[in-house]
Amino acid sequence: MKWEAVWVVIVFSFIRVRVVAFDVIRIPICDQKEKWRIRHKNVLMRHEENAMRKITILMPHRFMLSSLAIPLDAFKGAGVYWNILNDREPEPLFEVKTVSIDGNPVQTYDGLELKPDGSIQDVKDSETILIPPSDASEALRPEEVEWIMTAHARGAHIASICLGAFLLAKTGLLDGKTATTHWGYVNRFRKEFPAVRLKPDKIITDEGNMFCTGGANAGGDLSLYLIAKYVSWEVAHQTARVMLMDADRISQSPYSTFRFDKSHGDKQILDIQFWLEDNFSEDVTVEQLAEKVGMSRRTFERRFKDITGDSPRRCIQRIRVEKAKRFLELGGKTFDEITYLVGYEDSSTFSRVFKKSTGLTPNLYRRKYNQTC
Repeated sequence: MKWEAVWVVIVFSFIRVRVVAFDVIRIPICDQKEKWRIRHKNVLMRHEENAMRKITILMPHRFMLSSLAIPLDAFKGAGVYWNILNDREPEPLFEVKTVSIDGNPVQTYDGLELKPDGSIQDVKDSETILIPPSDASEALRPEEVEWIMTAHARGAHIASICLGAFLLAKTGLLDGKTATTHWGYVNRFRKEFPAVRLKPDKIITDEGNMFCTGGANAGGDLSLYLIAKYVSWEVAHQTARVMLMDADRISQSPYSTFRFDKSHGDKQILDIQFWLEDNFSEDVTVEQLAEKVGMSRRTFERRFKDITGDSPRRCIQRIRVEKAKRFLELGGKTFDEITYLVGYEDSSTFSRVFKKSTGLTPNLYRRKYNQTC
């Protein structure tokens, strides 16, 4: 009997060690400096209960089709596509439904009419709600806002894709929270929603129960991120491989272009903005810029940053990086030549500036976007 008891203890300990060993795996998260983590025991529990997480994709008026189609395929394909390719039984992991305010067909931004699975009133137990982008001037209707607020109050996760952040921000749920949106609408978003802590370089922001993404195709990045969060990084990686998607994008900086906000109405700052665009390669000081508009340096710096969101020095830097990107895209010049043309003397220093702004080294950027390749 003693030996039987010993063997029971040994076997139990072995099983416990195996479970602990698989207890932590990696998933991608928004901050590159943080580690990738998720509790695998939650995954085991979900499989034991045979429960599928309920995902609902809202179809607002004039939404972008790709922001619906890509997440729909990714969530429905998780546990299915990879298994089929590897001669295994498909194991769907998500129950995905599309809804409109009344269940009637909705017109996409391109004019295509699509019929949803049902209305928002048909879905009372969604665990995650996705809001695709519509025009930034659009707003959710009161019934849609109430539906989202009710779902959020009972613990549902809410996620916006691209300009869907405008729709979500208008509910007030993003106030005081981090968010991201399409890089081309950053200035407008900041003006309309000053209470939201915008992180425009991020492809995904995660507030625990609220998520935002950059451009419309970043709905794919969001889908993989949530698959990893809800299930495992392994399943997310499998889904990405089958669908030929990149699963490691963390920044939309390589895709963005720097554009001055010139709608502010401050003539003196506007004059400086135009001057900088025409004379970006000149070795100019902040004092000299202040003198051009008859201000002290301190007043000029404060006013410039309040209006543009950047310091004068940072603004000059961003213009030069933007010009360098264009030279790299066109080809025909070495980076040393480009460095000199945009106003820098040391290519090593400018290379570091370039990488900090774009997330890519000059060589990687050239290979990715050079038009002659």
